[in-house]
Amino acid sequence: MTPAGATAEAAAAKNRAGETDLARLLAGLAPALAPRPRAIRTQAHDAPVPAGAVLWFREDEAATVIVEVDDRNTGTEAGADEPCWAQVVLRIHSSLEAVGMMAAISAALAERGIPCNVVSAYFHDHLFVPWARREDALAALRALSARHAPAAQAHGGEA
Repeated sequence: MTPAGATAEAAAAKNRAGETDLARLLAGLAPALAPRPRAIRTQAHDAPVPAGAVLWFREDEAATVIVEVDDRNTGTEAGADEPCWAQVVLRIHSSLEAVGMMAAISAALAERGIPCNVVSAYFHDHLFVPWARREDALAALRALSARHAPAAQAHGGEA
């Protein structure tokens, strides 16, 4: 392989692997809110996966499934069937081997009393926060990013 080919291959591999630098990760969170609420449910292992499921995960006790729900049932008004969650997608491509990002995010949300359930997928991390606190969560995440932008720039980031 030519040196230029090796460089291109290394760049492509790094792109697939995702970001590992904590300052760049936090500065580049770019949180985006899914437009409709989600419900976190359980079901029998042998039950069919619901159409449009966002996540299905097998645990010893049962399967956990996250599904989109009717936005009239936000879990915040009296009589709601179940609690609803907002899905916040962190648009930075984080590496599965990144260290410290979730700890910083958890701390920022905990400071505001916002519970958070996390799913780390290959390209992005997904946060599930109470539907009623979604704007507070976005504000906390944006503030966290803003605090880390200068450090990311010092590390060669684009924040």
